[in-house]
Amino acid sequence: MDLQLKGRVAIVTGASRGIGRAIAESLANEGCHLVLCARGKVGLDETCKALASRGTSVTSIVMDITEPDAGARLAEIALQEFGTIDIFVGSAGGNKRGNFADTTDADWQEIIDLNLKAHLNTSRAVLPAMKEQKRGSILFITSIFGREAGGKGLSIYNTTKSALISAAKIMAIELAEDGIRVNTVAPGSIRFPGGSWDTRCNSDPEGMKLFVAANIPLGRFGKAEEVADVVTFLSSDRASWISGSCIPVDGVQSKSLI
Repeated sequence: MDLQLKGRVAIVTGASRGIGRAIAESLANEGCHLVLCARGKVGLDETCKALASRGTSVTSIVMDITEPDAGARLAEIALQEFGTIDIFVGSAGGNKRGNFADTTDADWQEIIDLNLKAHLNTSRAVLPAMKEQKRGSILFITSIFGREAGGKGLSIYNTTKSALISAAKIMAIELAEDGIRVNTVAPGSIRFPGGSWDTRCNSDPEGMKLFVAANIPLGRFGKAEEVADVVTFLSSDRASWISGSCIPVDGVQSKSLI
């Protein structure tokens, strides 16, 4: 299937490893021009080098996406380099575990800034270019734990991921008249080199086999590329009537009925 993304301009945050890097690679495979950012310089440079060696037009910036002007800077770079912005994928994110009673205001603010405000700030920054061309796709990487309870120690993570899904739904309603679609993708347990599930698998392989057997009906951890393929499809005009949706990519791990 030709996704008709050749020449489209995409901004991807958190692109130095894992799901973010896989998204950048998938969009590049469809011919997109890329603006990538991450906090980790080494990983970001490796991503850009690999993509450039395949002929992808890619530019990058090492930045903390929670900085107040980060979104504006990314939009400016995209416009300077490529003249427009067609796609924004917010993949940066993090977690701070702890029982709710033990969490602090600082803990909450740190993850709210990273998992929610950074995505919203960058979305506002890319909107003028998208509105001008009456076309655009905004996608946020959330989690199945934004759709249902994630368990003990995840009050901050669960709240921010749920909030992002909710915000995307309202954005989709408001921006529909401008031809801009807004969706979220909710991964389940995804294993990639250096990620938390990979670390656990390497340190406790038997325990992780039991976890998979008890929690993931398809019988294995997901791959970053499997999330990326869904993101790329949703970024394309082939998904032109999908907006305001949250798509789980989880091997039947989640329990939500919606």
